[in-house]
Amino acid sequence: MTTLAAIINISLCSLINRRLTVFLTVFAIALSVMLLLGVEKVRQDAKLSFANTISGTDLIVGARSGSIQLLLYSVFRIGNATNNISWRSYQAVAARKDVKWTIPISLGDSHRGFRVMGTSETYFKHYSYGQSRQLKFRNGKPFEDVFETVLGAEVARNLGYSIGDKIVIAHGLGTAGFAKHDDKPFTVSGILEHTGTPVDRTVHVSVEGITAIHVDWKDGSRVPGMSMDAEAVRKMDLTPRSITAFMVGLNSRLSAFRVLREINNFRREPLLAILPGVALQELWGLMGTAEAALGAVAILVVAGGLLGMLTMMLASLNERRREMAILRAIGARPLHIGAMFLIEALFIAALGCLLGLVLLYSAMVILQPVVETQLGLFIPIDMPQLREWLILGLVLVSGALASIIPALLAYRRSLADGMTVRI
Repeated sequence: MTTLAAIINISLCSLINRRLTVFLTVFAIALSVMLLLGVEKVRQDAKLSFANTISGTDLIVGARSGSIQLLLYSVFRIGNATNNISWRSYQAVAARKDVKWTIPISLGDSHRGFRVMGTSETYFKHYSYGQSRQLKFRNGKPFEDVFETVLGAEVARNLGYSIGDKIVIAHGLGTAGFAKHDDKPFTVSGILEHTGTPVDRTVHVSVEGITAIHVDWKDGSRVPGMSMDAEAVRKMDLTPRSITAFMVGLNSRLSAFRVLREINNFRREPLLAILPGVALQELWGLMGTAEAALGAVAILVVAGGLLGMLTMMLASLNERRREMAILRAIGARPLHIGAMFLIEALFIAALGCLLGLVLLYSAMVILQPVVETQLGLFIPIDMPQLREWLILGLVLVSGALASIIPALLAYRRSLADGMTVRI
């Protein structure tokens, strides 16, 4: 047996002999590694998920507010608009020669906790996500009738809907809504493919459908004594008076800044036009401090785990004095003793990293559906990327560095000190 193999064998036997303490140390490092990798993965995948939500849209236009607020409620279905914009203003912008297409957005209603969005057929033709990926239908087709709806993949899966089912839209947001439009149910005409974006958690209807369910409503409640059934409503002019926002595709992206400036100076009513990419960068800048703080906490937790390993090794030095003395007596050099401590530290850190990965991916399997449904973030379960491998490498290097102190202490202890009985 070579010297290195003998040192490794002795190190493993020593660890097994102290298995309970070693296991607790490994578990502490594993938890810290899981937290550090989890924070990093959520941070990276959250950015990717947000960035992949919208693609190919040059401008988003809404009522005058903040750019981040407009981005959040129009694209990510987070929050609410401070005001609507008139249909006339929408048509004026849509009629511009430099505008290729527009997608109207009308929000404010819900169905069993999922947002309802009023839009038009251009949504299914021009809305794209990821790397310019178009929406695809898993079943059915776009809505054609006023009282037809297209469901996102998560809505259909969680609520068990299929083509032809009837759904009732509720006025307001929340799991139940404030009041239900149960006199005008919608029929499911289509179900979209999974996209990993807020589209999956959206109930899509036409803007005319949004107008139709509110013809006998005023100020958020049904008008007493006024009730119109679906057939009567179909015969009415259902052109909406206002919408929440709209997306714009231009004939040339070179004109984006000019069109943005002109819309922001729109005289008919105060409008706000934003570039989705710029607004997204503003959002990340706003979250930068929170990201840094969360990353710092995760690093401190890892440092605490490694400090626990160092404490365990230092605490065991006095108990292992005779072990060290016997090894020195049979010819082990001080360098061999130091190497043994280094191997033990690397073994503990490696086991901690491995167990941390197992805990992380186990947690991801359990929490992925919950995070996607409740927060709208799709966290893919894939192999660790280069950055994550580098983090694990740094943990191993830090573990090796932590072993230097106990190794030096053991190195300096003489054979006579190891054979001396201390009382």
